[in-house]
Amino acid sequence: MSLHHLDYLFRPRSVAVVGASPKAGSVGHAVMHNLIEGGYSGRLMPVNPKYDQLLELPCYQRIDKAPETPDLALIAIPIAKVPPLIDACVAAGVKAAVIFSAGGREAGPEGRQLEKAIKEKAYKGGLRIVGPNCMGIVCPQDHLNASFVAHMPPAGGLAFISQSGAICSAMLDLSLKENMGYRYFISIGSMLDVDFGDLIDYVGNDPHVSSVLLYIESLSRYRKFMSAARAVSRMKPIVVLKAGVSEAGAAAAASHTGAMAGSDQVYDAAFKRAGAVRVRSLERFFNCAELLAKQKPPRGRRMTILTNAGGPGVMAADAVAAYGLVLSRLSRDTLDRLHQVLPPHWSGTNPIDILGDADARRYVAALGAIDTQETDGLLIILNPQAMTEPAQVARALVDALGEPPFQVAASWMGGRDVAEGIAILNAAGIPTYATPELAVEAFRYLFDYGRNRKLLQQIPPKIDRRLHFQFDAAKSLVEAGLERENGMLTEWESKQVLEAYSIPVNPTRKAASKQEALSIAKEMGFPLAMKIVCPDVVHKSRAGGVRLGLKSEKDVALSYEQMMKKISAGYDKAKIQGVTLQAMCAPVDLELLLGAKKDPDFGPVLLFGWGGVHAETVGDKSIELVPLNRLLARRLMQATRVYRVLCEDEGPARVDRTTLEVLLVCLSQLMVDFPQIESLDINPLIVSNGRLLAVDARIIVKPSDLPSPHHLSISPYPQQYEDPDVELDGRHLLIRPIKPEDAPLFQALFARLSKTSIYQRFFTPMSSLPHDMLVRFTQIDYDREMALVALDRGAPQERMIGVARIIGRPDGREGEFAVLVDDESQGRGVGAELLSRSLRIVRERGMRKVWGTALTGNTQMIHLARKLGFSVRHTADGEYEMHIDLRKGQG
Repeated sequence: MSLHHLDYLFRPRSVAVVGASPKAGSVGHAVMHNLIEGGYSGRLMPVNPKYDQLLELPCYQRIDKAPETPDLALIAIPIAKVPPLIDACVAAGVKAAVIFSAGGREAGPEGRQLEKAIKEKAYKGGLRIVGPNCMGIVCPQDHLNASFVAHMPPAGGLAFISQSGAICSAMLDLSLKENMGYRYFISIGSMLDVDFGDLIDYVGNDPHVSSVLLYIESLSRYRKFMSAARAVSRMKPIVVLKAGVSEAGAAAAASHTGAMAGSDQVYDAAFKRAGAVRVRSLERFFNCAELLAKQKPPRGRRMTILTNAGGPGVMAADAVAAYGLVLSRLSRDTLDRLHQVLPPHWSGTNPIDILGDADARRYVAALGAIDTQETDGLLIILNPQAMTEPAQVARALVDALGEPPFQVAASWMGGRDVAEGIAILNAAGIPTYATPELAVEAFRYLFDYGRNRKLLQQIPPKIDRRLHFQFDAAKSLVEAGLERENGMLTEWESKQVLEAYSIPVNPTRKAASKQEALSIAKEMGFPLAMKIVCPDVVHKSRAGGVRLGLKSEKDVALSYEQMMKKISAGYDKAKIQGVTLQAMCAPVDLELLLGAKKDPDFGPVLLFGWGGVHAETVGDKSIELVPLNRLLARRLMQATRVYRVLCEDEGPARVDRTTLEVLLVCLSQLMVDFPQIESLDINPLIVSNGRLLAVDARIIVKPSDLPSPHHLSISPYPQQYEDPDVELDGRHLLIRPIKPEDAPLFQALFARLSKTSIYQRFFTPMSSLPHDMLVRFTQIDYDREMALVALDRGAPQERMIGVARIIGRPDGREGEFAVLVDDESQGRGVGAELLSRSLRIVRERGMRKVWGTALTGNTQMIHLARKLGFSVRHTADGEYEMHIDLRKGQG
């Protein structure tokens, strides 16, 4: 449904409270009381057939009897009565509702049926719902307390979204105590309709929101969540506390990957890919929330510690090292200034220990000596001692700090003696922590956000060659596995699938009989490995289905006979297809593990780590969501210890890392193309004299309810829109969707533009393209927008000559278009071709309307819009607005 209707939730002009009550202690009374006491300025209409007047307001029998249609209905009646009320809301034209009532899915089958009925009725009428089983929503800046929480939190820049009412209550208490301000305080409940993805989009695109806090117990619509979180985290911090680990992601006995990539690790990978910071406890969540509420994320990892006690200073320094941060290096000038204002026996370094008899003047003097360019964060520690008055120091520091260019936190250690000082600091917007370690940890989490944001803005390197995949060959093998009860592909079949996707395997041949095995052995030479081919045998080594180091025909014959006897005896009615013979690879310099599994929530993930028989014991592995590019593949590997072995310049296991990155991209594409693949193991992938070879492989398949690419939680590159054979105005063009790797081509296109073309496209003079804008234009979410590029295939070097993009709103119903064509290609049909193709794509996806804006002098753009059926209107401010209704095919 449309996100626009969420305005009716958070900025309603009128509110009806269905189930309003004069009885203290009831939800209906608490909601009415909060709306009135909170200062809500819109029209408030209680609805309850028992009363004509309630809390000095006229009370109405039914919602359709209210004097006007409310924007927002707050529903505080038993859930069994809610379905007919939703009918009444839809009929009256209500656009949004909050359902406080419990007793839905958490109550069992009957509750699930009630929720289903509510959802169906609301969807037909375009009614957006928060809840049921929630505490409501609060927007302090608008004096809207549409909840039954005890108090209105202060206004500020935080957006807090929680599935737990208890966490809402705890966060509210904290905000009042620590003076933390919110713009949105939302209890989301059971997420019958409005979910995390909707709300991240809505609050994240509010320019007054500084950061987003999420308490998550479960997710729904994972792809929408990832899309929203990835978009918003580029602009502002998202901090997540995820409670509970789904059992759906438990290890599969048949798969190393399943055993090593449980669901909690997948959530870790998902949050990291989304650019969010995950914390692991409620205390850390609170600490991050306070820091975000009061200050911006740090610009770097350098910390300065100012303390009146040596022990706490050392504790803070230890925490800095433990969390991967660094102590600021104090310059000679800074040290000289500190020597001038501090006693002779001060520490002389960072941590700056100003000694136990420090008073407020000494704290302020030390603060004034610190060079603001030498640090990214300042932690001020006070340990109550005879000569130090905590409240006086706090007042003096608040006056001296003003608006520092770095992050500042305080740890006033103790209880009653420091309470007044803590209150002063909180009132001034300085976050306070009970211990120095907690302050350092909170700083580290916010530094992680900054680092994640930079990672999101890195430009991936190109793959120098076009990858070719034999989809049909792999498909026939996957379909064969689907016909088996256990869905197991044999090793030989698994390797054929890998080969079809350009993943190198060691020479492997299949033999259906002893005589055929002997014949193949003569051709291949020795030594050889023999492995059973039987889909009923999951673990070949344990079953006696592997023989290594066969040096002669006699070894082959004897191994074949013994293997058949043992497998036949151990597996009743086993469907033995024969054996494979494989060349023994030597030397084996290193064994790696590559794997993939389909997570029930986030779709396929890849695993990389140390391989061999001890892979699970060693536990050196990293996981990443599909799809991958080279940059993501590199990060996946860099998170492991074994990657350092691969990077040793003189080590025997050294391998071309680009080759390994491309191999992971190929494996990613296999998982994109085949949602039927439940798990895949390549163990080991050996490194031998710099070569990579998959010497053992296992694939398990299962029917999929979702076709590709809908099984993914991140939209992949839409290869189906590539057209390599476009003839236009005598030129041979490749038209395809834009890729993150296109950043250099896009930058080169910008460099060829005239000043006029730049001004007409960007509406401002620009001499260069900022990095964040370059990333924004090339690293797009294909679910939310489409950008097609035209590449001149006749040019000596790859050359981008034009781009058309349509940027959709989060609900996908409307979008804004823009076209950019280099000067020498303008007027030659490039822009029309790109935009018309883009319009067809978004129309297929269900977009209804597209619009754009052009300056008065941009006659070519206005002509192009009219040619493609846009209506064009000249506005009072001298611009042209262009609109097209894709349902009609014309403006």
